[in-house]
Amino acid sequence: MTDSPTPVRVTRRRSQTRARLLDAGFAVFAARGFGQARIEEVCEAAGFTRGAFYSNFDTLEELFFALYQQRAQQALDRVVTALAEGEGRRRDVPELIDRVVDALSVDREWLLVKTDFALHAARTPAVAAVWAAHRDGLRATLARSLQAVVDTSALPGSLRTADGLARVLIAVHEGTLLELMIDADHGSVRDRLVDVFTALLAPPGPARRRSERPGTAG
Repeated sequence: MTDSPTPVRVTRRRSQTRARLLDAGFAVFAARGFGQARIEEVCEAAGFTRGAFYSNFDTLEELFFALYQQRAQQALDRVVTALAEGEGRRRDVPELIDRVVDALSVDREWLLVKTDFALHAARTPAVAAVWAAHRDGLRATLARSLQAVVDTSALPGSLRTADGLARVLIAVHEGTLLELMIDADHGSVRDRLVDVFTALLAPPGPARRRSERPGTAG
């Protein structure tokens, strides 16, 4: 028996609808802030009815988490690829750091949306728990990739485990990027991020000064 093509068309149409809702949600969140955004505004921006929204998401929070998973996974994939290129060369930490930082794209609007939602989650324990679960999965993937290229045995305290190292690197990255909400100088923010990662990971001997690192913005 031949499968009907109809389900394929419906699936493709639903995927396109979901993608438009995600794009519209991002635009509305960026312009209005998560706390001020309304489902009607997302529907209007996407050109759909509320029915189309509810066939894909139950709440704006669910839409945000779909956005977060999508964007965080894309960033993680780039970092994992950069780390994989360094396998077998554990000692060349500065070069590895340059490659990883270059793999991290900077999107100021997404940073604003994510920070705004973090404040909402901090006041809503159930939402915070869902976000923590998303972050745990992504951090576990990063930890596995770090374990393959970074020798953590000589690092202090909690950095001695791949999970602990992943936690700190994520915290440093997110904290450094917060500067971009006020300071639009991407080059200087990148330099600071490289410097902190190098201080955490590179032994004193092989560490290079900024002028000696390839691809560093001046």
